[in-house]
Amino acid sequence: MLFLDTGSTSFTEFVQSYAPGLLPARFEGAGSIGDLIPHATTIVAATYRGGVVMAGDRRATAGNYISQKDMDKVFRTDEFSCMGIAGTASTGIEMARLYCVELEHYEKREGRTLSVEGKANRLATMIRGNLPLAMQGIVVVPLFVAYDPEGGAGRIFSYDVGGGPYEQKRFASIGSGSIFARGALKKLYRDDASAEDVVLACVQSLYDAADDDSATGGPDVTRKIWPVVATIDDEGFRRLPDTEVEGYVRQVLDARMGDPDGPTAPLR
Repeated sequence: MLFLDTGSTSFTEFVQSYAPGLLPARFEGAGSIGDLIPHATTIVAATYRGGVVMAGDRRATAGNYISQKDMDKVFRTDEFSCMGIAGTASTGIEMARLYCVELEHYEKREGRTLSVEGKANRLATMIRGNLPLAMQGIVVVPLFVAYDPEGGAGRIFSYDVGGGPYEQKRFASIGSGSIFARGALKKLYRDDASAEDVVLACVQSLYDAADDDSATGGPDVTRKIWPVVATIDDEGFRRLPDTEVEGYVRQVLDARMGDPDGPTAPLR
């Protein structure tokens, strides 16, 4: 028991105390190698009444090279939360996996889950720990979403490279195509929209991002590679199966055949 009693509920701090070599390396090298490592790109999130949607494209790039066409960038972190990654893919995936263990470790030690704010702040600490690597170009900037049982609503948090958490209202996006995705969501989002309508708006926004950003991958119909889409509500995390996502994508594609620029928002 003395071995387990570190005075902290953090799994990362526990490993740092007894086996630091098992943690992701924190080194200082010469020069920037960020451009040589595959990067994850665009993630979007939007709330609906009683929940939140997160969606991500599947492309990873290294400079102008498409290094992977079917990368998963949306990760379940516990029953009522998930995170999407943009930036250096390998570090982001490693951070997501460690964060999952962080939340599970806290729940086992304390017998309860962290609050939504606690989850957001714990992730902020991990991002801050990556700052030395971020200064060399190995940057990870995640997007975190969770269902808040106290408010009965979905919540969205974005971050900067220093770990600062910022709660976003209604919708948010990160990654190289985020400016285009956010523009689409700003046009299509409705406060009273259903979960299905918000999923469709997120798929539309990823399509717009891929249309203008070469690092964001659009739907690959021939290989049947679709965006990753997940919802979180009072029933927990649910990743939509590919067959269901395909239905949303084909709805978007069919409409774009007649209107390549997509739906427009009413002026009034």
